[in-house]
Amino acid sequence: MKVLVIAEHDNHKLAAATLNAISAAQQFGGEVQVLVAGCDCAAAVSEAGAVQGVAQVLSANAAHYRDQLVENLAALAAGLVRDEGFNAVLAGGSSFGKNLAPRLAALLDVAPVSDVVSIAAPGRYVRPIYAGNVMVSVESDEPMQVLTVRTTAFEAAAAGGNATLRELSPREDLGVSRLVGRELSKSERPELTAARIVVSGGRGLSSGEKYREVMEPLADRLGAALGASRAAVDAGFVPNDYQVGQTGKIVAPDLYVAVGISGAIQHLAGMKDSKVIVAINKDPDAPIFQVSDYGLVGDLFEMVPELVAGLAVQ
Repeated sequence: MKVLVIAEHDNHKLAAATLNAISAAQQFGGEVQVLVAGCDCAAAVSEAGAVQGVAQVLSANAAHYRDQLVENLAALAAGLVRDEGFNAVLAGGSSFGKNLAPRLAALLDVAPVSDVVSIAAPGRYVRPIYAGNVMVSVESDEPMQVLTVRTTAFEAAAAGGNATLRELSPREDLGVSRLVGRELSKSERPELTAARIVVSGGRGLSSGEKYREVMEPLADRLGAALGASRAAVDAGFVPNDYQVGQTGKIVAPDLYVAVGISGAIQHLAGMKDSKVIVAINKDPDAPIFQVSDYGLVGDLFEMVPELVAGLAVQ
């Protein structure tokens, strides 16, 4: 059985979601190959070749692959799948994978399976529905399996491999889209989806100024990434790349601290797999307490500074 993983990268480094997808691909029990399409992406190709469990890296180098535009990538992958007889194609469940997989499946005339959290066998998967409240077993009899996998459900593949490299001839530029610009937020804090500790704030913080005043000292003390509920993002407290939840980022850190977050089902879907959950809220009946391991009921503007002060003593 041949399994293809489509790499997400910035031409220099693989995205973390790709390493999770490689781990998932290994559960098919066949040969895992990784497609790295980009421009001047030798570093990303080299990194992919050094991942354990990867048998071969397929590299396509052309200017129209530089920005990871999915129209060109989907066409490249579809041709590769048809020509070389792959049985399954996987991508991480990031915005990249969610954008790419349906286009690829349409070109191959098959039905994709999204957000897979467990692979029992080829064609037999488990995925969440109803914002993660129900896990369903899915059986797919498609001749070609196209999947996106939830990154928090699979460990990242480790380094230490020694895959072979094969250069591919790039396909023509379809010219149907172009990247106009990209605005990236830069932070010295850990990346949200990869952090071991995440502290998130909600609408209870009342303003962006209060969010920074309360949450940043706590994050600094814990060495944590900063997150937020959708309500806080919609209110303009923080940028939307802070959002944790069904329509934001899915996280599963060792410690998740929810401050002023009531616990709407959409938010819980993005963080309830965290190993330890701490909730701070003035409402004792807030839904967040139903999934938390530790709960503090009280005024967050008093309790969080006291917590930070206590941590400083340790």
